[in-house]
This record gives sequence, C-alpha cells and structure tokens, in this order.
Amino acid sequence: MPQAEGGYVSLNNGPNSVYNTTTEPAGPKSVFESVKRVIGQAIGNGLEDDALLNSKGTQPFIISARDREKLGKPLNGRMPSAPAHTAEEARLLGTMPVDPMDDIELRSVQLQFPNGRGSLEGTCDLRRVVTDKGDILVAVQGDTAKPAILTYHDLGLNYATSFAGFFNYPTMRALLDNFCVYHVTAPGQEDGAPTLPEDYLYPTIDELSAQLLFVLSHFGCKSVIGFGVGAGANILARFALNNPDKVGALCLINCNSTPSGWIEWGYQSFNARYLRSKGMTQGVVDYLMWHHFGRNPEERNHDLAQMYKSHFERSVNPTNLAMLINSYIHRTDLQIARTPSGSPQAAATLKMPVINITGALSPHVDDTVTLNGRLDPTNSSWMKISDCAMVLEEQPGKLAEAFRLFLQGEGYVGIQPTTATDGEENGNNRNRNKTEIRITENPLPETIVC
Repeated sequence: MPQAEGGYVSLNNGPNSVYNTTTEPAGPKSVFESVKRVIGQAIGNGLEDDALLNSKGTQPFIISARDREKLGKPLNGRMPSAPAHTAEEARLLGTMPVDPMDDIELRSVQLQFPNGRGSLEGTCDLRRVVTDKGDILVAVQGDTAKPAILTYHDLGLNYATSFAGFFNYPTMRALLDNFCVYHVTAPGQEDGAPTLPEDYLYPTIDELSAQLLFVLSHFGCKSVIGFGVGAGANILARFALNNPDKVGALCLINCNSTPSGWIEWGYQSFNARYLRSKGMTQGVVDYLMWHHFGRNPEERNHDLAQMYKSHFERSVNPTNLAMLINSYIHRTDLQIARTPSGSPQAAATLKMPVINITGALSPHVDDTVTLNGRLDPTNSSWMKISDCAMVLEEQPGKLAEAFRLFLQGEGYVGIQPTTATDGEENGNNRNRNKTEIRITENPLPETIVC
C-alpha cells in the first residue's frame, strides 16, 4: 500500500509479503491529537487507548491480549452485535431508562369482571329443592328480594358451564344489580354428579317444566322472567304455557317448538345408547359440539371449542346425560299457533312478551323461524346474531344489549327512586320507599339481524 501523509502504513512490507495483516495510522501529531479527543469523548479515555495514542515512537505497535490483561481491563471475546455509538448517541441513550419496561406499568392492570366458571360458582348460593320427581339443584345469584330471572340450560351443560361467562359479562353484571337470578339444573346434570339409581324414572320434559313450580314456591317468587337455551328454552316455554300468570317475559335461545324429527331421533337414540354402554365416546362429543356450535367451531374459536370438549369428556356423567337426552327426544309438540286477526276461536299461544334469539351459524335457525311463525307478532321478536352459533359465549355483548333493551321495553329496567313532596312528607312517610317504573316502547322489532 503506498505511504502518504495521513495514510496508512503496512506493518509487514517485505518483498515476500502476501497479506497485510494489520495496519495502524501514521501521520502528523495534530491528527493523533484530534483522534485522541474524539475517541476519548466516545469511550471515556480508556487505559488501552492512552497507551496507544500517547506512544512516543513513530513505529506502530500491536497491543496483545497479555498487554490488555496487564492494563487491568478484562477481555471480551464476544463479537459486538452493533458498532460503537458516537458521543451524541451515547448522550441520548443515557437519558433512556435502563429497563425498557419501566415506562409500562402492568401490575396495576387486573380483570375486574372475569368470565370464568369459577367466578359464578363462588358467587352463587346453592340450594337443593325437593320436588315430586326428586331433588334439583338451584344456584341463587343476587338479592332474593329483587325481581327474579329463572334460567335453564341445554343438553350436556349445567348452570355453571352454560351461564357463567354471560352473567359475568360487564354489561350483565351492571344489569343484575336490579335482579336475582335462579339457575336451575336438571336432575343429575351438575359437575361431579353421582350416577342416578337404575330404578330412577327420569322426568319427562313436561314433568321437568312442572318442577319449576316447586322452585317458585320454595323461594316465594310470584312471577319470573324466563331465560332458557336449547332444551331449557323448550322447558321454560312449556312452563309458560301451563302457568302464564307466573311468567312475566321470556328470552328463548335456539328454542324448538316441534317434536324431534327422524334424523334427530336417530342420532340422539344412538348417543343415549352409547352413553349408557360405553360412556362418553368421540361420536357423542362430536354431536354435542355440533348441537352447540354448528360446523367447524375450531375455525371460529379454537380455545372455546377445546374447553367445551374437555367438559363433555371429563365433567359430564354419561348415564345421567343419556336420561336427559331420552326425555328430550320424546318431547311433544308445544301445540301453539299464531291466531289470525278476526279469528272466532283463539288458539293457544304464549301470552307474555317473548324474544326469540338464534345465531347465524347455529344448526337450530330453522327451528327458531318455525317458533317465530307460531308466536303472536304483537308481543314477540325474532333476532339472529351474526358470526356465532353459541350466542352466550361467542357474542355475549350483543346478547346482553338485546336482553337489556327487551327488559327496558317491558318496564323492568330504568327503575329510579322518587322523592316525596312536602305534603307527602308530613302525611305519609312510606312514599319515600316507592319506586317509579318507566315503561318505554319495546325497541326490538319482529325481525332483527345483527
């Protein structure tokens, strides 16, 4: 390499030299001083740099590993991941926090309204209600002095697995400050339930609906708001038909009003047989997943589908579930019909306000359409929620808002205390405890597609 002022000189300039292994700067002293000043600002005037820059000789030299150890600075044999910072970059980096997570405080973030099953189980008062067909489990959530909401679950589920996520949703938690919820579980369907005796005659669907009279009598409820899903919706509809004065309103999700067809009867008969003989088989689990989620639930919510598969495989008593399935497939028709205007003879139908809900991906959409055609259009609404099949778990926000508007339209929401006037204060102090119920028009039309 040619030697020039301010250039580089080779450490090995022999005629036989092939590789120039190391080079060092050589030039005027002013260049050394400027380089020393720049390097000193960047790395703080290290000892090894002083030894290099303050050398009096004109010949360049190499600082070996031994020399660096003698100078007192430990070696770092790792390759640097990035070039050294300049003085300006060093000053800027010095203002940054040492821990990159110091400016993000996550310890104060906590879930105030968990949607887990355990949260509902821990907040409910479990009661055993004696009926003429055996004891049933009722979980009470809220103050029993407030208006009552009565829930009933679907096949393969119970009060915790069916309603835990929905009734712990923030919108519902705020709404339930004005209600008390009674979660009814069918005989033998709770988690860890013992196998029912062989001589036990499981109640029919009509007898399961008649058991609700014992529940209302046990808790002293004169009227309830029904909230049912699937088989539980059918049971609540039968109870409302036989006891219209004890049901103020109904919220039915995926409700079937007709007898079981041949395909349903065949599949469910095989499921009941396998549950008794072989337990919870993969075929039964697949049918239950289709019953609740429709086709391909893993493509919509893989974690939710795996959670319910695990519940069906581990927590459900197969013999008890077979008895409930057998009662459900032998159900009778509700025998309701929409009364035409001007008809001389009124047909039997649900007299109370009804909101009929389904999911767009549910296999029970046609059943809800059939039920909607048999209800009185003046007091019923049909609602289909998009992108879901199991509405309570997949779209709890939309369902909670629809349920709130439904209750508001029936006068159950919007309760505000009234204030007594001066004349009332002197005459009758009991007016202080009165409440005013503001009834607005039902905002839900007959058909809503969300």
